[in-house]
Amino acid sequence: MFSNDRNIETIGQLVEVLKHYIGLQSEYVKLDMAEKVVRLLTVATITVVISVLLMLTLIYFSFALAYALEPSMGLPWAFCVVGGVYLLVLILCVIFRHRWIERPLVHFLASLLMEK
Repeated sequence: MFSNDRNIETIGQLVEVLKHYIGLQSEYVKLDMAEKVVRLLTVATITVVISVLLMLTLIYFSFALAYALEPSMGLPWAFCVVGGVYLLVLILCVIFRHRWIERPLVHFLASLLMEK
């Protein structure tokens, strides 16, 4: 049954088609991973830029708030109040880090890496 030249030729064609298919699949995986890496780098870059701008804005608003509070409590205490507010925000971020940071990040990365 397998000794016939036509069957051997058909099997050879099947092997060539399979090789081509495997090559196309590997190219698809490479392109898919490249797209996902580019999307991750884009999100990371945008996050860094927005974070730096937000920090600069918070610094200026912090100084403005401290100088606005100066007449009522003095400059050292005004800076202590502003620092205390930031300390409270830090403590809340540490307490709720799973809900506010880890879960959204895991969901984002899972949706990005698992989508087709």
